[in-house]
Amino acid sequence: MEVRERILKAAEELFMKFGIRSVTMDEIASELGISKKTIYLHFEDKDSIVHEVATQRMICEQVECEEIYEKAANPIDEVCREIEMLKTHAAALNPVVIYDLKKYYPKTWQLFQQHKQTVFLEITKRNLKEGVEQGLYRREINIDILSKLRMEEIDFAFDQSVFPLEKFNQYDVHKTFIDHFLRGIITDKGLEIYQKYIDKTQV
Repeated sequence: MEVRERILKAAEELFMKFGIRSVTMDEIASELGISKKTIYLHFEDKDSIVHEVATQRMICEQVECEEIYEKAANPIDEVCREIEMLKTHAAALNPVVIYDLKKYYPKTWQLFQQHKQTVFLEITKRNLKEGVEQGLYRREINIDILSKLRMEEIDFAFDQSVFPLEKFNQYDVHKTFIDHFLRGIITDKGLEIYQKYIDKTQV
């Protein structure tokens, strides 16, 4: 693994565990057993590391979503697979990361919002459209409005002023939102499929 990749990997692990703002360049260097000077040979500053880590993370999650789409038997199966993916991601992510991005790294936060409102929005729209076509979601739902609602739920779930980490499990919050969202749009046919997933995960 090249030095640049090692720096990004170590930084991401530290950010995910402790949040972004609290992690220093010295700590990243110490984690890797290299000098801070070596890091500056590859990155201009901490902001550039944060931006690159976030960019790579968004690309990876997009690839994961497309892989799920290819494997899923239907739109509800796709959502259920995404719930399982979320279990892994939520366990590794300190919600402080989202707070830090929003408050201290506006350029990267803007990138995240843009990615969410384009790539992930289209993935959600596709799921809703195909769900309606397959009779799994109610035909009268407004796809444009609901897809935007789903995007806003993501930010809301990470809001520490509403769901503080000491009181709420991050995965439970996201999963509850998705469950609530699905139950509001699925047909009886869709509910049968979704209930099978619930039964299987509760065993």
